[in-house]
Amino acid sequence: MNWQTADLCDAWSEQLQIACPGLRHFGGMQQFQGPIATLKLFEDNSLVRSTLETPGEGRVLVVDGGGSLRCALLGDQLGELAVRNGWAGLVIHGCVRDSVALGRLPLGVYALASHPLKSHKRGEGQSGLTVQFAGVRFTPGEQVYVDADGLLVARQALHLSTTPQD
Repeated sequence: MNWQTADLCDAWSEQLQIACPGLRHFGGMQQFQGPIATLKLFEDNSLVRSTLETPGEGRVLVVDGGGSLRCALLGDQLGELAVRNGWAGLVIHGCVRDSVALGRLPLGVYALASHPLKSHKRGEGQSGLTVQFAGVRFTPGEQVYVDADGLLVARQALHLSTTPQD
């Protein structure tokens, strides 16, 4: 990938939402992008699993886990499932576990923290909603860009070949 969020901000800052700091990288891909798919849930990763079982087609799954720091919503097994099914990455307003194994996967994972406890399995949650955290609204179908400098959301894909160089 030939882009950086800093360059995207230079070229299109008026058209972007820029996330507040607070999320950290856990996956093997520090830079990832794609159309947004969303989930809203709390301490239950059943819907994360069932969503990652579907074709990702290069999308980024944005999970509003309510910011819970009490259990993990993603671990290495679900990370491997995401890779097998073509998901570009996950942005999680919550925790992950198996962070060393996640760091070896060719997958973007951007989350609040790591926590060893797995989540509950109650089958609760919603998909396809606009969710909001880190000062950003994530709407299904819009584009997310994540790298070492942060996270951006754009209404549509940006023409990355025209970004300025500094």
